[in-house]
Amino acid sequence: MATPFAPSPRAARAVLAAALLAAPTPAAAQTPLLLRPQQVWDGVADRAQPGWVVLIRGERIAAVGPAAQVDATGARVVDLPGTTLLPGLIENHSHLLLHPYDEARWDDQVLKESLALRVARATVHARRTLDAGFTTVRDLGTEGAGYADVGLRQAVAQGIIPGPRIVTTTRAIVATGSYGPTGFDPAFRVPQGAEEADGVDALTRVVRDQIGRGADWIKVYADYRWGPGGEARPTFTEEELALIVRVAASSGRSVAAHAATAEGMRRAARAGVRTIEHGDGGTAETWALLRDRGVALCPTLAAPEATARYAGWKKGTDPVPARIRAKADGFRAAVAAGVEICLGGDVGVYAHGDDARELELLVEYGLSPVAALRAATSTNAAILGLGERLGRVAPGYLADLIAVGGDPLRAIAAVRDVRLVVQGGLVVRAAP
Repeated sequence: MATPFAPSPRAARAVLAAALLAAPTPAAAQTPLLLRPQQVWDGVADRAQPGWVVLIRGERIAAVGPAAQVDATGARVVDLPGTTLLPGLIENHSHLLLHPYDEARWDDQVLKESLALRVARATVHARRTLDAGFTTVRDLGTEGAGYADVGLRQAVAQGIIPGPRIVTTTRAIVATGSYGPTGFDPAFRVPQGAEEADGVDALTRVVRDQIGRGADWIKVYADYRWGPGGEARPTFTEEELALIVRVAASSGRSVAAHAATAEGMRRAARAGVRTIEHGDGGTAETWALLRDRGVALCPTLAAPEATARYAGWKKGTDPVPARIRAKADGFRAAVAAGVEICLGGDVGVYAHGDDARELELLVEYGLSPVAALRAATSTNAAILGLGERLGRVAPGYLADLIAVGGDPLRAIAAVRDVRLVVQGGLVVRAAP
């Protein structure tokens, strides 16, 4: 008995390649585009709609619905048999200017790799991210590469390089003496992976300066590994964090806080940040605080798994490390408490283009596939303040769309089989 997704991957790709042999010309870009997948998932609903089509005019979605109800007169038709069409995925915790730590230690990337080398590598990361179906990323800190994320954002927006839409945070903010690289003769001052600032005057100046240099968001480290024994401890006071939030908010910007301790999370949430990154030390009380304050959690599940593998852990064979077990338990507790979950994996610790790893872990750790996909689309768009433009398949939204083989609402791994990527109404990738 035939299944709804019967076409083989090879056959489906052949059909798609035939339809898109020529890259869109400027004239073609003005021609309406009709996408005919097996089914459409809109980024919100509990299920996909079989037999629906999507009509694109210019950079926006013009119509969505049953094929018989969409007027596609004059449109270029692209058949996508055996696929699910869904919004372009959004990664909310990326570091385009980092590469996996089994290739080079973080310290070495910050201290030894030139800015030109790091930017050149980042352009490749951007291309791989887009090819993987992630059409937007929030880059959460250049880690010693200054304001290079602003230049990357401009290069993508101007069509100089292919890549996702980039939401920038530039240098990130740390308390003096709390970040790295560390371990050097104290007589020498080495370049840091973020910008140091403390107190009312310095923090106000740094937040405003980063905004003036192109930051879309502000990132702050609410805690870090600077305790007497190298353990994570809070860095800024709640008053300092609240000042950062107020200054950013006066420009219409939000704040993301790195926080891996219960106290760091508590201070950041009470200060008014929009997202907590990592959240490893969350407790029942902190999860309730995040829920009640409307603070989203980017759990970065993939990062500790990656670093454990670099240390020799073989998933599925070796016992699960205590840190990974604690991470999974904390995530499940956050979900049970009703905390808003965003898709953010800390990609850069692991390879760009492998962003789907975080989606798979969200499901492995307890979310349904549809809930994980919402986190990566409509929820992430809303967190970014772009919920009326991105993250949905609906008329008037920007046509950032992907088609994947199979049904990711049943098997999340289907998101790895990317057949088509559309960004701003233009086909930017069609699988051969």
